[in-house]
Amino acid sequence: MKAEPTVYIILLNWHGWRDTIACLDSLASLDYTNYRVLVVDNGSTDDSVARIRAAHPEAPIIETGRNLGFSGGCNVGVRHALEEGTDYIWLLNNDTTVDFQALSAMVAVAEANPRVGAIGSVLYYLDNPKDIQAWGGGRVCFWSGRTRHHLGPVPGARLHYLTAASILLRRRALEEVGLLDENTFFMYWEDTDFSFRLRKAGWRLAVADQSIVLHREHAATGKGSPLLDYYFNESAVRFFRRYASIPAWPISIGVLGRLAKRVLRGNLPGFVSTLRGTYAGIGKNE
Repeated sequence: MKAEPTVYIILLNWHGWRDTIACLDSLASLDYTNYRVLVVDNGSTDDSVARIRAAHPEAPIIETGRNLGFSGGCNVGVRHALEEGTDYIWLLNNDTTVDFQALSAMVAVAEANPRVGAIGSVLYYLDNPKDIQAWGGGRVCFWSGRTRHHLGPVPGARLHYLTAASILLRRRALEEVGLLDENTFFMYWEDTDFSFRLRKAGWRLAVADQSIVLHREHAATGKGSPLLDYYFNESAVRFFRRYASIPAWPISIGVLGRLAKRVLRGNLPGFVSTLRGTYAGIGKNE
């Protein structure tokens, strides 16, 4: 009988020890056995590390010492896992809980097709588990400058990206296309960029429909926070500068739409942060 491939599960923590502990608790029920968990603490200034160690002393923790952003923090774990010789890496948001077959379902899809470089899960809202958040990932609209999560199965050609809230990465794909782009994307759009790089290199994206993950969403920044608005728009500008044939169009339409929404809601901090993030993205040289 063929041995199970080795999987490293990477959890990135930043001031989110409660979520991280709950996620680690849920991983204990996985029906997949050949995995290791690695927590990367991304420069937390609270007692996250002590709390996580007390609750799960078996889970190793790497401390970055400072906030490297989502891409940089994840890459610390990915590099460690690759050095350890893992076959797959599961990037999993710490604000998730997983179904018992969430990992085995993804590995099965990966093992069935060697040209699949990344596999996503079906994400449900943690606070409303009957509602689908994303069927693995979604599609980028280069006319409106927006992304749309799929809410059900779609043909492979319509799957532009997988969300890194739960994504299984094949070792060979990482070795060929590289890691998340931490020099360009501090937070948000890094998974979309990575998915586009995979597809450009000839790798396929897939969704394991039996891999169920409950996701809180925006636990690190807070939903609707100015911090989210800043980094989302900064990264959106950089993404469209890299991939759009006429970058000014999706950048302008997308930003104007987000600004209008914040005006209608009377969200002045969000309006200002959207502008600041946009200007920061424009000022970054590719």
